[in-house]
Amino acid sequence: MSSGITFELNGERLTVGELPGQSLLDVLRNDRGLMATRMGCGQGQCGACRVLLDDVAVPACDTPVWSVAGKRVTTLEGLGHRARPHPLQTAFIAQQALQCGFCTSGMIMTAAALLRRNARPTADEVCSALDDNLCRCGVHNRVVQAVLDAAAAV
Repeated sequence: MSSGITFELNGERLTVGELPGQSLLDVLRNDRGLMATRMGCGQGQCGACRVLLDDVAVPACDTPVWSVAGKRVTTLEGLGHRARPHPLQTAFIAQQALQCGFCTSGMIMTAAALLRRNARPTADEVCSALDDNLCRCGVHNRVVQAVLDAAAAV
């Protein structure tokens, strides 16, 4: 019998039990109450559930929880907070780069991964990085500008 899966979640060490087929998204939302990470398509194709796994944006819905053992997971709640928001969070608000907000968490997490590997991306690089993040509201131009603004602010 397994003693659990241990990983770092938003800067804190965490051990969780594992159920067969349990995804990282299941743990984040159902066990930890972290609701910023959204269930979209359930197949890792829409980007709504993206989180950082050791600084790489991954879809939490199709990431088995066992695969994060010994790694760092960061959700939107761990990126910044109300008293000290991350520059991306500030830029998304300033640019009004959201409407319904369903996809926003995943877009911010994908953009955070981009900025960690490329501090000064071009608009084309931002578009390419966010290509797998779907938004039905059509705020893509404002999202790209928010990411560029955040890069300039860092």
